[in-house]
Amino acid sequence: MKIMGFKEEINRRRTFGIVSHPDAGKTTLTEKLLLFGGAIQEAGAVKSNKIKKTATSDWMEIEKQRGISVATSVMGFDYNGYKINILDTPGHKDFAEDTYRTLTVVDSVIIVIDAAKGVEEQTRKLMEVCRMRNTPVIVLINKMDRPSQDPFDLLDEVENQLNIHVTPLSWPIGNGNTFQGVYNIFEKKLLLFNPNEKVTDHNSVLFDDVNNEEIRDYIGNSVDQLRSDLELVHGVYPEFDLEEYRSGSTAPVFFGSALNNFGVKELLDCFVQIAPPPQPKQAAERKVDPFEEKFSGIVFKIHANMDPRHRDRIAFVKVVSGTFRRNTNYLHVRHQREMKFPSPTAFMASKKSIIDEAYPGDIVGLHDTGNFKIGDTLTENEILNFKGIPTFSPELFKYVVNTDPMKSKQLAKGLEQLTDEGVAQLFTGTLTNRPIIGTVGALQFEVIQYRLLHEYGASCRFDPIELYKTCWIRCKDKKILDDFKQRKYKNMALDKEGNDLFLADSPYALQMAQDKFPEIEFFFTSEFK
Repeated sequence: MKIMGFKEEINRRRTFGIVSHPDAGKTTLTEKLLLFGGAIQEAGAVKSNKIKKTATSDWMEIEKQRGISVATSVMGFDYNGYKINILDTPGHKDFAEDTYRTLTVVDSVIIVIDAAKGVEEQTRKLMEVCRMRNTPVIVLINKMDRPSQDPFDLLDEVENQLNIHVTPLSWPIGNGNTFQGVYNIFEKKLLLFNPNEKVTDHNSVLFDDVNNEEIRDYIGNSVDQLRSDLELVHGVYPEFDLEEYRSGSTAPVFFGSALNNFGVKELLDCFVQIAPPPQPKQAAERKVDPFEEKFSGIVFKIHANMDPRHRDRIAFVKVVSGTFRRNTNYLHVRHQREMKFPSPTAFMASKKSIIDEAYPGDIVGLHDTGNFKIGDTLTENEILNFKGIPTFSPELFKYVVNTDPMKSKQLAKGLEQLTDEGVAQLFTGTLTNRPIIGTVGALQFEVIQYRLLHEYGASCRFDPIELYKTCWIRCKDKKILDDFKQRKYKNMALDKEGNDLFLADSPYALQMAQDKFPEIEFFFTSEFK
């Protein structure tokens, strides 16, 4: 392969996450982007939790029933010469950890905001994760065909709540029943909204100058308000600056209606032009550039039973550098052994197709028999450990009780595999030897119980346990550590890797432990390892 071809392949890739508060229209937007990319022929409708045609990205059985996304879906397609990799993330806060991990491997993000509700709690939290990594962000203010807040108020809210400067690249004309369309500032054209008609190029009109009186033929007297608004926009907000956007300090803003397919193509056309190609990633040893010839990749997600008939388990690997090739030996850094993969796959949600090679920015699915865990690195014989995929300390805890003793093996296997996915954590109490599940959200328990029963044939119930926090502990002095473990025997547990955990039953107990044992370090994410 020519080096030039390799560079072109990298530069044409756009790997991004779509995030939002639940019900802001994130999964609907994903569907419409897939439609424009020709990846699907017909969008699914996810409305009021009554599923008619299920959204492509919500493929798990429990997602179809609940009408929400509970796991990140990966979808790749080609559009106008670009290779686009979308990671559609769960919006519900109970599944935030999956979203946080996904945000560590994307090069940019689209945030979807409901025009009536404005910036909501989950959006703020996700934006904090983006800010930690200076991830470039584009904002879509969605549902303009419904009664909405004033667009200037929305922009103020985005700036203040998300702590980022904004540059509107489109501007709405009315909202709800008076919504007539948007003026695309980026492309200098008018887009007309017709709720009974799916948007195509024929209802966009090029207007380099909004003072052109012919605009009145299309939107009537609304043109006066549009001109006044645009004058204010140009006076208050800075011109779009590519470097400001790519450095994560300015967010371009679009207005539209994903459900009606309105403004989505314009968002996509702008996105592919301005969004960054694959970026360098920091390893503990050095920074890795995507244009390096040697392959490296990181496991950021594991999913069991994507096809329940085959009980398969897939490790999702983001290609960081070089070219990944099928049937080639790569070093599994943690295990220090070489592995080759005869059937690596590309994704369209749960649909998989075998690929021969993949480039930086691509997400590759590798069949896994238990070799991988989240954060693992594959390389061409170099020791690299990529940073930034933490496991968080859970906030909710329950004992797992087997309700069918004949299915003990199935339960143990199910707990092992499902907690490998990172949606929950499995601990074993030192005193009781009982399995404890820890999650960041209550809905996770329901998902685990459902999947144990339907994917492993194992039934269980969860018993309450009084716990405030779990934290990993470390101490340079083994004697002090052993003394602590002996004194706190009732409050000790092991995680799946055999690391010591302190189970604090109250904020006071945690504070006392930290005060009495200053030599011991307490960690609330597992990234210290």
